Amino acid sequence: MTTGAPLPPTRGRSRARTLVPLGLAAWLVLEIWLLTLVADASSALVVLALLVGGGLLGAAVVKRAGRRAFTTLTQTLQRQQAGGVPAAPGKGGDGNGMLMLGGLLLMLPGLASDALGLLLLLPPVRTAAARYAERTLDRRMGTLLRQARVHRPDGKVVQGEVIRDTPEDPAGPRGPRPPLTP
Repeated sequence: MTTGAPLPPTRGRSRARTLVPLGLAAWLVLEIWLLTLVADASSALVVLALLVGGGLLGAAVVKRAGRRAFTTLTQTLQRQQAGGVPAAPGKGGDGNGMLMLGGLLLMLPGLASDALGLLLLLPPVRTAAARYAERTLDRRMGTLLRQARVHRPDGKVVQGEVIRDTPEDPAGPRGPRPPLTP
């Protein structure tokens, strides 16, 4: 039964919480559609071979990227323990994160994810994707940090009390402090 009254505004649902599930559903439909197209054009064994091959290649890529990341970490720690100068930030990994993402996309069953995973194995694409991800993350973190420093519009300060976890003063407990006045 409807009364014709407008619904109250909902503030808790962001655009991402609405679009991400829809995007995942569309991705799954695309993957299934591509698999059925390839199965109709060839055979189910070809589709199975593509899926198994993609999974094995993805596992090998993730293993290689993990080893490279661990070797880089070990070398950096040894250099720091020896008193050497640490490497410049962002220069030691050589895109291991994007390489791992490419391997994970290859491991996912589906042809579209395999195509994206293979694209991320190419060094220029991997570098461009890493730069884009870094810029986006920097911009988002800057926005979050600015939002964390927002003060009340009226300029008021919320009164509070500091509680310390140190043993009490031997002189005895003190009463509440008077509020600070600006």
